[in-house]
Amino acid sequence: MKESTGKSSFLKKILALVLAFGPGIFAIGYTIGTGSVTSMIVAGSTYGMQLLWVLLISCVFSGLLMYVYGNYTLVSGETALFGFKRNMPAGKIIAILIIAGISFGQWNSLMGILGISANIIYEIFLIYFPGLAGLRYETVLLVAIVIIVAMYSLLWVGKYSFFEKILVIFVTLMGLSFIVSLFMVYPLPEEVVRGLIPSVPQVEGGKMMVAAFVGTTMAAATFLSRPLFINGKGWTIENRRQQKNDAITAALLVFIISGSIMAVACGALFHQGEPVTKVLDMVNTLEPVAGKFALTLFFCGTLSAGLSSIFPCLLIAPILVADYQSGELDTNSRQFRIITAIACLFALIVPVFGANPIEMQIMSQVFNVFVLPLVIIGILYLINNKKIMKGHSTSIWINIGLFAALVFACLISYNGILALLEYF
Repeated sequence: MKESTGKSSFLKKILALVLAFGPGIFAIGYTIGTGSVTSMIVAGSTYGMQLLWVLLISCVFSGLLMYVYGNYTLVSGETALFGFKRNMPAGKIIAILIIAGISFGQWNSLMGILGISANIIYEIFLIYFPGLAGLRYETVLLVAIVIIVAMYSLLWVGKYSFFEKILVIFVTLMGLSFIVSLFMVYPLPEEVVRGLIPSVPQVEGGKMMVAAFVGTTMAAATFLSRPLFINGKGWTIENRRQQKNDAITAALLVFIISGSIMAVACGALFHQGEPVTKVLDMVNTLEPVAGKFALTLFFCGTLSAGLSSIFPCLLIAPILVADYQSGELDTNSRQFRIITAIACLFALIVPVFGANPIEMQIMSQVFNVFVLPLVIIGILYLINNKKIMKGHSTSIWINIGLFAALVFACLISYNGILALLEYF
């Protein structure tokens, strides 16, 4: 009896730890969606662990930016875009450009996410109902409509705490699925070490994959939305240490989960010479190597990643607009519901036209990098203004880190331009 009580108490503690996770859960939701999963699978299956260094640097800078944006809000009491508009020279123009750039990138990403999620569910259905083999388009479209309608319905609940709990479920399931898969299929240790040495694959699509990695891991939407989620959590300046730990934990989990996905794809597919270009490739190549259980786990994780990303992607445009207008998000407003409804319709473009969702997903991640330099310049200006920061000074190390992030973002943006020119 005591043993049973002890187990129950342990499970309760684990559950409480997961549910206590703060706004960082949204960072993981934004960062590790099917965009990230797709990029990691394609990279792992095509280049092995060669791009692990890009993931590591992106996660370090991502954690720093999450911390800085969160700290700015706790000290100043302002959200990011509202602060840009109010305090920066040409702040209104910069804020509008950021809103347009991020919304374009996230809505494009949303199309790929919904397409991949619907295709994965179709593949699962096909295992049990082989008669659907000739009805791919119709089934995928129907599933996509059901998913997006269900997600839109959940948005009508309109409470931060509810959104957070939904994401906790999806992200936990996703993380466990990918990490357990890693113990079944993994790369050689020397491949991991070599992956930490900076290099760009000198093949077609190599530059685009580097840009896609940064676009999905250093997602500007993650940093700009963080202040509003911190306000939704009810944190104040008394929670500065908690905010810092939350940012570090989020960045660390993004690296572990994303690295696990890349490693599984490398271990199972790279040495077989089976690069992934379509959703169906994941089924055909993973099952013989990893077995049905690992395949099911991996698909479960990928689907959870998709569902955990649809939520934040639908939220991003109304969040940024509300941030610009007043620094407050009203999830029950007519504006919120109209913008999210438009995003839902936009998300159906890939399923309706039957486009390749993997190709669309990687392309959308590349577009995300172009707004990054503006996002870093903006926060550098704000946190070094002592009047805005109410006398709180920013350490030299934080500034050095942000300048390094800015240089990295500019280099990756240039690389992204070259990649798109090569593609088109």
